[in-house]
Amino acid sequence: MAAVDPAPAHPAVTAKAAAGGADKIALLQSNSLPTLVRQEIERMIVAGELPGGSKLNEVAVAAMLGVSRGPVREAFRALEMSGLVRLEKNRGVFVRRVPVEEADEIYELRAVLDEFVGRQLARRATPETVRELRARVEAMEDAASRADVGAYYRANLEFHDRLVELAGNTKLLLLYRRLVNELHLFRHASLAQAGTLPVSAREHRAIVERIAAGRPAGAGRAMHDHVVASRERMHRAEGHPPAAPARRPPSRKPR
Repeated sequence: MAAVDPAPAHPAVTAKAAAGGADKIALLQSNSLPTLVRQEIERMIVAGELPGGSKLNEVAVAAMLGVSRGPVREAFRALEMSGLVRLEKNRGVFVRRVPVEEADEIYELRAVLDEFVGRQLARRATPETVRELRARVEAMEDAASRADVGAYYRANLEFHDRLVELAGNTKLLLLYRRLVNELHLFRHASLAQAGTLPVSAREHRAIVERIAAGRPAGAGRAMHDHVVASRERMHRAEGHPPAAPARRPPSRKPR
């Protein structure tokens, strides 16, 4: 059995434990316990309840969720693989903090991947797919009209994840999910800036309309430019100078 880390848990963990957080674990009959534990910790990290740099105490998390330490340990390993936490030998588990310079690199990679996704969807999207994507954008527009950052953020994550899923490349989907996990705190802070939600919603609407029109180059460019704009918003939110312009790969001439 691993040694108990004597360091105090993050206040969000201890507060939830005191409030009887054991009720968080339900549906055990149909789900793996480590998976449920991982999902709850991931939710807390993405929601900002456990900020970057927070130390996660295995004992406190187990008590909060009403489980033994084994599932928590497995959940920590899975979260490390997904890029949300880091395990430091003899020190413990910490919520990962990504520096702006690394976030820039992730955004640049995302811009390339998203351009590919946009092109793919413009070639293969069905009328049913377009209806679904328009409905998702409408949900974002509704959240933007109410200035509901939390609802918009969740809808935004689901929208982009669904786009990559619809592109039909499993390896790309796994890579994309890891990248967005590492950016989650930056993305939430970027969207919280005054006036950002309507602008972001318009960018998403433009993406869907280019996909609907069957315009691969236009859809790819809209996806790429949206990621670049998101990176600029991240820089403003963090108080950093504007990022260097992202270079798009040259368009290929049709054969």
